[in-house]
Amino acid sequence: MNAQVGLCRPGDYGSDVSHLNLHKTFCIPHGGGGPGMGPIGVKSHLAPFLPSHPVVPMHSVNSSSSLGTISAAPWGSSAILPISWAYIKMMGSRGLLHSTEVAILNANYMARRLEGPYKILFKGRKGFVAHEFILDVRPFKKTANIEAVDVAKRLQDYGFHAPTMSWPVAGTLMIEPTESEDKAEMDRFCDALLAIRQEIADIEEGRMDSRINPLKMAPHSLACITSSNWDRPYSREFAAFPLPYIKPETKFWPTISRIDDIYGDQHLVCTCPPMEVYESPYEEKWASS
Repeated sequence: MNAQVGLCRPGDYGSDVSHLNLHKTFCIPHGGGGPGMGPIGVKSHLAPFLPSHPVVPMHSVNSSSSLGTISAAPWGSSAILPISWAYIKMMGSRGLLHSTEVAILNANYMARRLEGPYKILFKGRKGFVAHEFILDVRPFKKTANIEAVDVAKRLQDYGFHAPTMSWPVAGTLMIEPTESEDKAEMDRFCDALLAIRQEIADIEEGRMDSRINPLKMAPHSLACITSSNWDRPYSREFAAFPLPYIKPETKFWPTISRIDDIYGDQHLVCTCPPMEVYESPYEEKWASS
């Protein structure tokens, strides 16, 4: 809804069901109940099939056709909903509309800065995007052996957590600045991606090795940079401080270097303590009594 609040009405779209997530648009972060939280609107012909509740009466629900009870709290989380309510009350209708407009403006500004060096997927008829845009990095797999995960890991060296990776299109990066970032921060992020694109070009044009390069070896932790053993064909400075705005006194250091994600997924390690730890010292006494 970042690109719709104040401009569009989901009820006009013609859908039978609309699930409105509260995350981001209405101040709820991802995780902790955020993504799946929010109202679900249905058309009148589906109302009889909505869930019922044994304590709170649902006047529009027909008990004979209802799905039954699916949630202990019929109106959602009492801990989450007041946050969105307060945000909406403080923003007001004009504030929410302005938030939508700024989110769309920010996404289009960043997309225009990155278009050319990167391919932008799914633009509208007039070349604009909504509140998010998708960078297609799949061509770099053929030209430089670089994938989306390499760009994502390298962004950590520039001080950024990677945007959404491989969704909704595998091998891409989906960037969604929303309305909360100022122009300086968006420029800093764009500068990082443009610098990474130049690193890819160095691989494509043979100035950098296709196997051992800053992207394939990223991220570079403090332990990695300060190690006495440095056998890589690029400098420590380029690894850790690739742009002038990245200063030693404000540098964000990744905690670990690159790991083999696939190996970890295929070789699960249980870190739970053994069952003996949970045994009570009184268990034997109780058993004997």
